[in-house]
Parts: sequence; C-alpha cells; structure tokens
Amino acid sequence: MTERREEASGGPPPEVTAWARSVQTPLREFLRTETGGAVVLLAATIAALVWANTSLSSYDAFWGTEASLRAGRHVLAMDLRGWVNSGLMTLFFFIVGLEARREFDMGELRERSRLALPLAAGIGGMVVPVAIYLAVNAGGPAMHGWGTAMSTDTAFALGVLTLVGKRFPGRLHAYLLTVTVVDDLVALLVIATVYSKDVSAGPLLVAVGLLGVTLLVRAAGVSLVPVYAALGTAAWVALDASGVEPVVIGLAMGLLTYAYPAARTDLERASEVFRLFREQPTPELARSARVGVAAAISPNERLQQLYHPWTSYVVVPLFALANAGIPVSAGFLRHAFASPVTLGIVIGYVAGKPVGILGLSWLVTVVSRGRLRPPVGWAAVAGGGAIAGIGFTAALLIATLAFTGDRLAEAKVGILSAALLASVLTWLVVRVTALLPARPRVVALLGTAQSVIDLAAPVDAERDHVRGPERAPVTVVEYGDFECPYCGQAEPVIRELLAGQGDVRYVWRHLPLTDVHPQARLAAQAAEAAAEQDAFWDMHDLLFRHQDALQPKDLVRYAGDLGLDVPRFRDDLRRSAGSARIAEDVDSADLSGVSGTPTFFVNGRRHQGAYDLESLQYAVRIARKRAAIDAPPR
Repeated sequence: MTERREEASGGPPPEVTAWARSVQTPLREFLRTETGGAVVLLAATIAALVWANTSLSSYDAFWGTEASLRAGRHVLAMDLRGWVNSGLMTLFFFIVGLEARREFDMGELRERSRLALPLAAGIGGMVVPVAIYLAVNAGGPAMHGWGTAMSTDTAFALGVLTLVGKRFPGRLHAYLLTVTVVDDLVALLVIATVYSKDVSAGPLLVAVGLLGVTLLVRAAGVSLVPVYAALGTAAWVALDASGVEPVVIGLAMGLLTYAYPAARTDLERASEVFRLFREQPTPELARSARVGVAAAISPNERLQQLYHPWTSYVVVPLFALANAGIPVSAGFLRHAFASPVTLGIVIGYVAGKPVGILGLSWLVTVVSRGRLRPPVGWAAVAGGGAIAGIGFTAALLIATLAFTGDRLAEAKVGILSAALLASVLTWLVVRVTALLPARPRVVALLGTAQSVIDLAAPVDAERDHVRGPERAPVTVVEYGDFECPYCGQAEPVIRELLAGQGDVRYVWRHLPLTDVHPQARLAAQAAEAAAEQDAFWDMHDLLFRHQDALQPKDLVRYAGDLGLDVPRFRDDLRRSAGSARIAEDVDSADLSGVSGTPTFFVNGRRHQGAYDLESLQYAVRIARKRAAIDAPPR
C-alpha cells in the first residue's frame, strides 16, 4: 500500500469517509430499513384509503378473491386478504422473533438482571391501554375487542421514531425494541388463545409436536435452512387447520434462531477454505468456501439480512394495502369519533401507552432503589412511550379477527388516528425537552443508568499504549492490525478525532489477523520492540504509513530512520519481544467479542456505528456528556 495522501485540510481522504460510512451494524441496518419501510407503509396506507374511497367495490372484490393450494384431496383455501394476514405476516413475525432473540443473546438483555425493567414496561404498556378500552366500552357489545388497543407496531414505531425523534439518544431504540418484544409476544399469545375459534386438538398437537422436532433438530446441530423452512411450513399448516391463528409460528421460529458474534476461529477457518479455493478454484472448494463464510455469521443475522427488507418493503405495505382501506365521509367520521370502539382505541394508545411504559419504568426504578433503571433519561422514555402508541400492524390484525362490518371500520379509524396522534405527541416531547437548560436536558435524554461495559480488560495506563491525557473523561480503545487496510484508513480519522481534544485519550491494542495478514504479527512485535526504547507511537505511525512494506528488513530500516539502537531493536525482534504482551491483547479481544479490525470501544462500550469522523465524534460527545453526569459535583 502506497503512502496515503491527506487533504489539505488535514482530514482523511474522501475514500476513507466513503469506506467508513459503508460499515453497518445489525441495529444500525435494522433501523435504516425500518425508516424506509415506514415511508413505504405510509404510502401503502394512503393508497388503500384512496382505492377504497374511489371504488370500494373493486377494493373489496380484489382482496376477497379466493386463492387455493391443492394437493390431492387436501385443499387450503383463503381469500387474498387472508393469505396476506395469515400467510405473509408470518414472515413479519418471524423477523420480530429474530430481533427479539438477538437482543436476548447480544443486546441489552444479555445481562439477565436487566430483563425485569423492559418486561414490566412492556406489560404496563399493554395493561393500561386495555384497561382504558374496557372502561370506555364497559357493558357494551364491543368489549371483546380489547386486544385491538394493546399492541405496538414495533417496525412502524421505530421507523417513525427515527424520523421525528432524532434528538433522542440511539439507546432509546434498543430499549424500546426490548419493551415491544414483550408486547409482541403477549399479543400473539392473545391472538392464539382469545381470538382463535373452534380450536381442534388434533392438528394443534401436531403443530406442537413439529415445534418439538424443530428443537431436536437444532440440538443435533443441523444448520440447513430448508429443513427448518419445511418444519415451519408444516407447523403453519397444522396450526391453521387447528383454528389457531398460524402467524404465531413465525415468532416461535424466530425465537429459536441463535444470534452470536462472529468468532475469530470461525473467521480464520473461513479464510483458510477461501485460500484453498484461491489456489484451486474447483466447484467443490467454491462450495466449501461459501459454506465456511456463511457459517462464520450467526443464522439469526443471515436470515435478518435476507428477509428483513422483504417484510419492511413488501409484506407489511401489502398488509396495509389489504386492510387499511375504509370509505371515509364526514358523516362516517362523526359517527366513528363518537363510537366507544374508536375512542377506546385512540385514548388507549395515545394516553395509555406512554402512561403504562413510563409509569412502570418509574415504579421498577423506585422499587429496586435505582438498581434497575432505563438506559436513557426520563424524557427519552416518555418519547418512547408516546411513539409506542402506533399500533398499526398488530392492531389491524387483531381488529380483523375481533370485528366485522361497521365496528371493524370504526376500529380502523381509531388505529389510524392513534398512529398520527402518537407521532405528533412524540414530536412535542422532543420540542419540550429541547427547551430545558443544558445540564437538565442532557440528564433527561441520557439518564444516569450505568452502561453495559463490553470491554473485558479495563484500560491500564501502566501497560497499555496511551495517547492523550491520563485522566481524560473519555477513552477510545482500538483493537487493530498494522497490515489491515481498514485500520490504515481509520488511522487518520483517529488522528483528526484527537486533534485539539484535551479530554480524550486513545489506546491501541494489538489484534494481528495472521490468517489474512502474514506480516501483521511481526509488525506488532516491531512496535513492541520500539516501545522498549520509548518509541512505540513513532513506530506505530511509521508502520501505518508503509503498510505495504513490513518485511524484517523494512522494519529494521524504520528503526534506523527513527534513530533507535538498531542492534538492540534487531535482537528484540529476533527473540520476539513483546509476544506475551501481544498475546494478552489478543486474549482480551476474544473476551470482549472482537473478531475483526478495527474495533473501537468508547468508555468501555463497543462503538456500533461507522468509523467516519462524524460517527466517532458523536460517540465521544455522548460519552463526554455521560461522564459529566456521573462525575461527582464539585
């Protein structure tokens, strides 16, 4: 690699920023997809309303068209709306299950002690709206539709939150996701039990047995997707025949799908099979390389990447197109907004959701004496509770099961109105919070909860290589590799990040990826040999300027260029000086779940964003504010 040229401004070259911004993480990609999906969903909803009010007969006729699958004497027949609601929506709930499992395995809920808070908030966010709905409809014929006012549309809510709640901290999305996971689980349980009719025990037992077989297949280590797809499809057919709403199969299959970070050993194995393919490009080795690379990533993330865009951009918008169409007139709206069904849904979602989520979060914090508290501030929790008032997808699904005729139309008006009002209420929370003075505003947004620390080995100023003030409130740790081109591209970004920052320190830790960078370990040893002569950072910078020349003779020449004692440097290099230190860094990387380079930690928390200057500056800014909150008053 030739020596890099920087722009006249001293910043990283454009290709660095372009590369850094292309780096995505699961949650970042999830939210980006949800934001685009929310826009498409809104367009589909408007299209359904226009279609129904232009030609209601063609709208009803199209979605009422029967379509069937036949195998011998067995026939599975539903209208098109039914195929969307019970068929395609199974894939949507499968994605919900995948994300729930990922949060449990790798997200905030990986610390099981933190499960109590989102569990309580999720239950509160359902109980309060249902209580409001039942109070408004007390003694009326629509009481049985209480499930319509209960469930948040996770995808739509997160997408709208990204649009109207940009001032809220990123961790609110993760917290709201864990809260709504509980919501989705209970909603599907209600669908399966309360809103299923004429349940047949035989097919139900078959469906349960097929799920048991799925567990056995997973325990046996089978990783073939077609096997699970066949079992899931068979369970869906059995559940549909039993009379239970079959979409619950999607959630169950998603929850059974493990999520885990890519292990370095798996990545090394993948690079080895790819190297064999590079030497002998045969079909057999091509298949081995493909399987090896895929096996390094958890099935949860592979399936999310494959199907999540389809659910956000196709399945859910189709669901809206099939169900949101209602004829709207001034007379109908006057009647609807006087109806207890519409009022119960609107008040339940717009008032009940924020009261339930915020109230139960506060109650758990008080009862636990602060040991359990939201990972964000109370203003952010209030904003999350407000946006949870969007109950679009699951609410429409339950409404189609609970109501028919005019009451179904009234329920749809309530659901659509609640989604609009919840978005406006969230925007108002954002605006009111922005009016607070600086320090109270920071506390209201970020809160005072302790972060989940991802860095297994704390920074030790006596052993770690540190740049910047020793007592800086913000510490950025990088696990890197001197031969890694991405580390080389990130290095000027880090340099600019530190420029003029008197309260940030930077720590370098070695993670030589020798399976893909053959000179990486020797370069790390050269840096440690230079450290024996108090020249680690000089060698560090020089190695990154010459990533294409890391042979032993090159390293010795660099020592001479730096004015080091060359015989001593050569001797230290020959006896692998610093090997123990490098091994300690590698072990700490493994314990921290680091598998690739560069990987950054900001104040002990893994940086999940891109590596461009703007993203890292934002992470540092948030860490600085949180450190100021945690600092004892002077």
